[in-house]
Amino acid sequence: MTGSKLPVAVAHGEGRAPFASEDLRRSVDLQGPPAVRCVDDAGVPTEVYPLNPNGSPKGITGVQTVDGRVLALMPHPERVTTLQSNIWYLESTREGWGCTGPWFKLFQTLQEWIG
Repeated sequence: MTGSKLPVAVAHGEGRAPFASEDLRRSVDLQGPPAVRCVDDAGVPTEVYPLNPNGSPKGITGVQTVDGRVLALMPHPERVTTLQSNIWYLESTREGWGCTGPWFKLFQTLQEWIG
């Protein structure tokens, strides 16, 4: 799913990712890019509302452990696993999704990894 740009349900305003210092925030980038970010139409991380509802620094909304085994994220991908549950999507992306929503792949990949 690396590089994917997906719409997601946001049902919060308090999920901001605060960092005690800019050095700590930079350490997240040094481990690799954050797992999930709010981005603008060009795919650039943003802190601007409504694209980033809570203004998380550098658009960071999800982080993972270095080994990739733990993912913590604030958006709600479980709410958009079907096409019908998405309130908005580009018509051009609909064909690739079929009846599932774009975040279904996250759960499918997880199930495959678990075995």
